[in-house]
Amino acid sequence: MAKNLVIVESPAKAKTIEKFLGKDFQVESSFGHIADLPSKELGINVDGDFMPEYIVSDDKKAVVKKLKSLAKKADTVWLASDEDREGEAIAWHLKEQLKLTDDNTKRIVFHEITKKAILKAVENPRDINYDMVNAQQARRVLDRLVGYELSPVLWRKVKGGLSAGRVQSVAVRLIVERERSIQQFKTKASYKVVAQFSNTNGKTFKAAIPKSFATREEAEQFLKSAATADFSIADLQKKPAKKSPAAPFTTSTLQQEASRKLGYPVAKTMQVAQRLYEAGLITYMRTDSLNLSEDARNAAQEAITDSYGAEYSNPRVFKTKSKGAQEAHEAIRPTDMKLHSVSVE
Repeated sequence: MAKNLVIVESPAKAKTIEKFLGKDFQVESSFGHIADLPSKELGINVDGDFMPEYIVSDDKKAVVKKLKSLAKKADTVWLASDEDREGEAIAWHLKEQLKLTDDNTKRIVFHEITKKAILKAVENPRDINYDMVNAQQARRVLDRLVGYELSPVLWRKVKGGLSAGRVQSVAVRLIVERERSIQQFKTKASYKVVAQFSNTNGKTFKAAIPKSFATREEAEQFLKSAATADFSIADLQKKPAKKSPAAPFTTSTLQQEASRKLGYPVAKTMQVAQRLYEAGLITYMRTDSLNLSEDARNAAQEAITDSYGAEYSNPRVFKTKSKGAQEAHEAIRPTDMKLHSVSVE
């Protein structure tokens, strides 16, 4: 029996991590959350302190039983779920449901599934971050209170099968209000004049009058007055253009580019990213940070220099502008900069 039990969320991730750890480590999966609010009742004490009541669902009882048995036999249990609200809550639920103690439990996190990152995480364990656990609980409670209370109203008043939510209900209201303002908008016509000129070399170009005309008559009057006029270029300036590279991917910019260039919906983008992450090919795909580690910048510089030459390498550090971004996290990037194509089973 292995002395160390490592618990992650997904079996694919477990398979990848197990390759990096020695025979003293056994890696198992919790298959996501092992405890949640009950599905057939509110599960929140709204008359008291709004304390949630968690249960282990029937489809997770076998998983919990197996993990509890393995945990009893292990010297140390390593909780290796993702470093976000959901991952931290999974680690907390595991500790609670498996009856783990502080003495034999360690929390580890990593942003990429590579041997270096896994071994570094094992060398630097931490405690469960209960601020993140409480943030996840607050979010889950709000989801349940809004959805559980409002969805039945929608079924009675609008249509069966509809659902209300903490985010979607507010978003729908914003869309409705915007649509109403569009419908109430009074359109006002204006006229713009664009001319096409030919130079002495036979090349054509377009030029527009910078102002618009309020009526068709005014536009036609201007055209008549300009019909016999001579036009010349008063000034021609040439300036060098400079285009900076795009910042590293965050979750939202990854989704935007996948939609724009590949036509992927958000669900497919995140599904592909999840598989790439679990295979150890990219860093964690849920992040709002533009930060790159020094190792990543050095690896990118080396790959660019080897492939294209040193003159094409211009290392830079991107700063996240949004407040509350997790700068300790990295942006989404390849774990091996020299790989130009990959295959995920």
